Amino acid sequence: MSANGPNQTLGFTTISRNVAALAVGVVHTLEAMAGDGRTRTARGNAWEAVCADRARAAQRRELDRLVAELAAARERRDTRDAQPVR
Repeated sequence: MSANGPNQTLGFTTISRNVAALAVGVVHTLEAMAGDGRTRTARGNAWEAVCADRARAAQRRELDRLVAELAAARERRDTRDAQPVR
């Protein structure tokens, strides 16, 4: 039995699947290049979520830094006030 028999020809469904796969690739590429921001994709949504998480983490770090700075200033003030006056 030959591997190049009559069952190995390209059919309509094979061509249709390949054309559809190429079309999806082209649309995805054009969407990325156009970048009008109106077309929402799962990848775009995921990236926005990652960026939002990073922004929230940066805000938490900044708030933690400010709280630590205020606590250190208060501790310095309390230490200074607790020392006897000469």
